[in-house]
Amino acid sequence: MPATLNGKLVVAISSRALFDFEEENRVFEDEDDAAYMRLQLERLDAPARPGVAFALIKKLLAFNQGDSQPVEVVILSRNDPVSGLRVFKSAEHNGLKLERGVFTRGRAAHHYLTPLQANLFLSANDADVREAIVRGFPAARVYPQSQLAAETHADEVRIAFDGDAVLFSDEAEIVYQKDGLPAFHAHEHDKAALPLPAGPFRPLLEALHGLQQQAAAGGMKLRTALVTARSAPAHERAIRTLMSWGIAIDEAMFLGGLDKGPFLREFAPDFFFDDQTGHCESGARVGPTGQVIYGVTHDGKIAVPPRQTG
Repeated sequence: MPATLNGKLVVAISSRALFDFEEENRVFEDEDDAAYMRLQLERLDAPARPGVAFALIKKLLAFNQGDSQPVEVVILSRNDPVSGLRVFKSAEHNGLKLERGVFTRGRAAHHYLTPLQANLFLSANDADVREAIVRGFPAARVYPQSQLAAETHADEVRIAFDGDAVLFSDEAEIVYQKDGLPAFHAHEHDKAALPLPAGPFRPLLEALHGLQQQAAAGGMKLRTALVTARSAPAHERAIRTLMSWGIAIDEAMFLGGLDKGPFLREFAPDFFFDDQTGHCESGARVGPTGQVIYGVTHDGKIAVPPRQTG
């Protein structure tokens, strides 16, 4: 019987998001791909240091115990296959059990998200992330300069999400951008009982909820947080939307425009997702961060509807 990814939480991740290849990337940018490939070949037996998403991936893989293998991590990279050897060697050295990888040698990688049935795509490549989101996949451009995750809560994965244009659509953000904060609050107050349309990361939240339900008692745990610039009275619609999806968030922070960084420092996420550059920069100073390139803030118009799970 052929192998299948059905029913698994599938994370597709670029080599630069998983490992610290920033020095090698500078060679690529300053010279060319041939110089990059030579350097990677020279360093084939030198394990790469952990990158921005390393802690997240390591903890997610820890959900795989014995016959229960609910998580699959696949390297999806613009690297060439030879450079891919170093990625797998680095994974083995760091105790990551990775079996699958797709290496495209400079070509766009997002095309492979469909056969991989990916629930999340993490990459440092802006174009690949944008195209993945257009195709309906939860995707984020990692901030390679992010502070690495603190080595705490070893038995718990912690993930923080922004609300509008991440978990939810950019419907409310459009009102805010067009008519200002008072109109935004009036809009959300009037529609408090009406769930917000889904944003690009609802499928990931649903998949994480499923993983949480599968987790064995006493094993790895999962904790989620909504960290949003919303405040009362706009908080109600966000909470009611999550209730309508049948998903419970562990923590919710309605910050009313306060800097998110200090709150994220206390939550200590293994990863934080936000669409706004300022919030991402603040988050990156305290932990691993990825930008969701979606919605009116990025393209000036209503984004395409996200791909929905069944």
